[in-house]
Amino acid sequence: MDDIRRGGFFRTLRRDFEELKEFMLSDERKERLKGMNRLKRRLYIAGWLLRSLFLKLTPARRILLFIAFLSIFNGIYYHGSQFSIEINLAGFILLFILMLELKDKLVAREELEAGHAVQEALAPERSPEVSGWKLWLFTRSANEVGGDLVDFIRVDGDRLGVALGDVAGKGLRAALLTAKLQAILRAIVPDFLSLDELGKKLNQIFYRDRLPAMFASIVYLEVRPGAGMIRLMNAGHFLPLILRESSVQMMEKGGPALGILPDALFSEQRIELSKGDKLLVYSDGLTEARNERGEFFGEQRLLEMLPPLYRFSAAELGERLVAETDRFLGRARPNDDLSIAIIERE
Repeated sequence: MDDIRRGGFFRTLRRDFEELKEFMLSDERKERLKGMNRLKRRLYIAGWLLRSLFLKLTPARRILLFIAFLSIFNGIYYHGSQFSIEINLAGFILLFILMLELKDKLVAREELEAGHAVQEALAPERSPEVSGWKLWLFTRSANEVGGDLVDFIRVDGDRLGVALGDVAGKGLRAALLTAKLQAILRAIVPDFLSLDELGKKLNQIFYRDRLPAMFASIVYLEVRPGAGMIRLMNAGHFLPLILRESSVQMMEKGGPALGILPDALFSEQRIELSKGDKLLVYSDGLTEARNERGEFFGEQRLLEMLPPLYRFSAAELGERLVAETDRFLGRARPNDDLSIAIIERE
């Protein structure tokens, strides 16, 4: 009754119908409608809208909708020399509501696809060229947009940065915060030689602008062309792995994740790599990948498969990790974004 008393029913219905036509009909069809009389125009609009609806559904849903459409007609009867058709009005109303809901869903999907395109544009190239190093950077969203951050930053000619982070949660909210984290990092990195201070400032900004129950983990590292040392800051992320010829070593634990404590402290770690040694940084989309039986890929599986892969290049190692993750998942849908950064000493 409140909805009825609120008024504007037919005005809203007309507006919804006009938006539906605007979304479903092409410009060419809109032009064709202008030259038709009222009856013909209404028949063509109904037919074109139904066709557009069918084409935007999956094959299985098209079949179900076709069955539902047939059920709209209660029956066809012959009386003497005349045919009569009984139509279920409720079926047409449900069909119209379905079309409106589909339109809203498709608009939202197009916006998410646009967001995905922006994330793709902001992503770094797969293998940036750095003298004395081989880099392989990879990220893949579980949904249309993701909450993982992978970035390559040329701070100056002598400092080159790699970042891999993960914002808590999934979907659009996580993606927006990921873009914000990337922007903050790129803006302040040139101002800090010390990664301790960089982590502290990054956390202060992220904590100040945080949302409830939202935080982010990140590993930021820097290399210098021709040198063998890596400087690294870890804020609440998985421990990076050092792959040497005869061993796999976990790095030391870092500071807390960004956005949890206002005055958190972070420490810079330094490692020296020999020729062929690799540093692996990854997100939970790797070790927490879950197959159809509910089993996790797991850290132990990763540690066991890495030693035989030492002889491969950074790119080959990365491709094999992704392929093994996909093989483990099988037909299961990925439940989280997958990101990997591999830094190899040449």
